[in-house]
Amino acid sequence: MDKGQNIRYTATTDACKLCTPLGASLCFKGLENCISLLHGSQGCSTYIRRYLISHFREPVDIASSNFSEDTAIFGGGANLKKALDNIRRQYRPGIIGIASTCLSETIGDDVPMFIREYREAYRGEVLPRIIHVSTPSYNGTHADGFHRAVRATVADFTGLPGCGCADLSHKRVQGLVNIFPGMVSPADLRYLKEILASFALRCIMLPDYSETLDGGLWDGFKTVQEGGVGLDSLEAMGDAEATIEFGRVLAFDETGGQILERERGIRLHSIGLPIGVMETDRFFSALEDISVIETPAAFKKERERLIDSYVDGHKYVTGIRAVVYGEEDLVVGIVSFLREIGIVPVLCGSGGQSRRLKEAITSIAGDGDIKGIKVLEGADFTEIEKEAEAMSPDIVIGNSKGYGMARRMNIPLVRAGFPIHDRLGGSRVLHLGYRGAQQLFDTIVNSLLEKKQEESETGYSYM
Repeated sequence: MDKGQNIRYTATTDACKLCTPLGASLCFKGLENCISLLHGSQGCSTYIRRYLISHFREPVDIASSNFSEDTAIFGGGANLKKALDNIRRQYRPGIIGIASTCLSETIGDDVPMFIREYREAYRGEVLPRIIHVSTPSYNGTHADGFHRAVRATVADFTGLPGCGCADLSHKRVQGLVNIFPGMVSPADLRYLKEILASFALRCIMLPDYSETLDGGLWDGFKTVQEGGVGLDSLEAMGDAEATIEFGRVLAFDETGGQILERERGIRLHSIGLPIGVMETDRFFSALEDISVIETPAAFKKERERLIDSYVDGHKYVTGIRAVVYGEEDLVVGIVSFLREIGIVPVLCGSGGQSRRLKEAITSIAGDGDIKGIKVLEGADFTEIEKEAEAMSPDIVIGNSKGYGMARRMNIPLVRAGFPIHDRLGGSRVLHLGYRGAQQLFDTIVNSLLEKKQEESETGYSYM
């Protein structure tokens, strides 16, 4: 596309999002002994497996009910039940997570009815837990599918919602905390567990794919990777003392944490993704409130080193102009971090269509600062790039799908979020907490320094 060319279009040409059932499949990978089943065509599961494998570099099995032309006309009930039989025989899972796709949703398949019929047909047998979530890709993004799967899992394992009133007399297990971290990396999940353990808190993390999608070498073939949050823990969510849920945009929707607070009276701490000092301080404050324990010295030292690095690197980042894109809550978290270090997020884009992104950014940036930030919601990369070209940014921050845009603008791309499929280690990128902000800050500064070196006629050996 030529610079300045005015193109009007109605179709998405390079989506700044992925399909909704992908997010649900990722969530189900964080449940112990769980197999994902897509109710739809084989191509859906192949596409999703490709994206997950290229990011996590781990084997990913996703079953399919394998729609054909006849199925699309007469319905997929028989296919779904046959798929459930095959999964039970081949994998012997404890949980099967069913995500419906565009095709099955469009023809109106009643998946909950099919599941009831299946259970009735095998009455008396021990069946795996079956969770269903509606995830047509014409209604949402991969992040939406992820959060819907979390909500469906909470509802299934706690018998909620629907009781009509909060069970305030329900037993509480002191020191037991639900944490719903959102769509972050396995490295982030491991770090969060380390933090909660330091406060003497036992956490139920939903989902927990820290091992299933970033594990060690296998001695032999395994049908299902080890790890994930177990059945006993999922059933204990309703007994927790508190819930911590990340996502400023997510908080506008009905979430798993909100359901537990409303129906079980479990105190909810809803905060933004803890990226940078300000949002991480809020996270540690919540932990202090729940545990009545002061933040351990090791994390105070992490905070001190992070702020010291801000001072060391401020001359390289102050006034730098950035384009940020990706999942809505990730964009909000990165914007919060960039404002701390002096980088101006001139353009924030997302394929998400919550219509809450600007409001969430305003909540952290303030009405005054938001005037200098262009926010694009429901955008694709064609629209983002067109706007970015007029703003002369210095750096791009987001997933690998923005590589072409960054290359055409000849500016560095700092990879964050999902997917990262043109670099190794996407599952080990740390975003959260003081430690994650330290990693992100160093990566941004060094990317800017590398660009400066490359463009210098003589080159800089000391900066």
